[in-house]
Amino acid sequence: MGFQNIETPREDTPLLSNAPILSSKFKTFANVFISIVGSGVLGLPYTFKKTGWLMGLLMIFLVAFLTYYCMMLLVHTRRKLESIVGFPKINSFGDLGYAISGHVGKSFIDAMIVISQCGFCVGYLIFISTTLAHLASNTSTSSLFLGFTPKVLFLWSCFPFQLGLNAIPTLTHLAPLSIFADVVDITAKSVVMVEDVFVFMKNRPHLEAFGGWSMFFYGLGVAVYAFEGIGMVLPLESEAKDKDKFSGVLGLGMFLISLLYATFGALGYFAFGEQTQGIITTNLGQGVVSALVQLGLCINLFVTFPLMMNPVYEVVERRLCDSKYCLWLRWLLVLGVCLVALSVPNFADFLSLVGSSICVILSFVLPALFHYLVFREEMSWSCILWDGAVVVFGLVIAVTGTWSSLMDILASNA
Repeated sequence: MGFQNIETPREDTPLLSNAPILSSKFKTFANVFISIVGSGVLGLPYTFKKTGWLMGLLMIFLVAFLTYYCMMLLVHTRRKLESIVGFPKINSFGDLGYAISGHVGKSFIDAMIVISQCGFCVGYLIFISTTLAHLASNTSTSSLFLGFTPKVLFLWSCFPFQLGLNAIPTLTHLAPLSIFADVVDITAKSVVMVEDVFVFMKNRPHLEAFGGWSMFFYGLGVAVYAFEGIGMVLPLESEAKDKDKFSGVLGLGMFLISLLYATFGALGYFAFGEQTQGIITTNLGQGVVSALVQLGLCINLFVTFPLMMNPVYEVVERRLCDSKYCLWLRWLLVLGVCLVALSVPNFADFLSLVGSSICVILSFVLPALFHYLVFREEMSWSCILWDGAVVVFGLVIAVTGTWSSLMDILASNA
């Protein structure tokens, strides 16, 4: 079929490479949940404000369905290729790109993964610095110090600690902190939703159901960012003990995550209406509980930062350092992420930019394109049209959503 039927240069998945070979349905479900749920959910209430609550809900479930569909396209494509006698095992998205398009395909996916993962970490730093600056604005530390705003000071105060965390060569030592951070994160998000309900019952703000078609692609970009986990689906399917049930487990996970996202986004917008901020936690009032919730979310993202950067280190060190650990290169990448975070004014606008420009290509365009290239000799016209529609839809989102997000970011900087 013209595919790269030679030994595939294996791209290990650092988050899963030391996990048990076979996972139960519960463990698979837990891994799906952890791999997908991230910081993108915190920008959903602001997105609902711009798109309207009804359009926001429709976009969440649309993106959830398309993401699930494209994840399964990758799984079916990998299974088809591995069914060929003598074909090497495909371990990751990058390996699949190599098997179909050679070194060009693998290099393109590597670049997309590096940019998207760094983009996630930029979002983390924006959230942490903005949230801490918001907390500091209620104290005497809100004034300028040496000409720097609190947001800039807090971002740079994170820098030396991130250098230390990202210097750790193995993720095993971060596992206890990661588990603690996940517990804190779930608790904090639950408290935020409960607080939203009480605020809504008290204020009953004016709400818009439909924000206009101009906001449609903006909202799609944020939603795609929030559901980004496409790079983990092949390792997760490889680990599943009962692979025939994987599609059901993944579907259940995506459905429950979409419900969580829809509830979190809608409640945040319902509570604060047109006053909804780019990061929903900045809408929370003063008090010990509010401060602890915001600090808890900051701790979660602070610890998650080196976990999300690990695939970047794997790619960069494999290509530049012969897969050898390189401390100065890791620190240089952390510095670059910090510098980008300083130049982005709004959390939700940045989510939309990354989601539209990078995540859409990884989540929609490439899975449908790879599926077509592998199955084209046996596909019906309806299947060809489906794959083509997904590719075109993804490209339209990539162009229009990126343009809309850039305009919003430039307007904020003006």
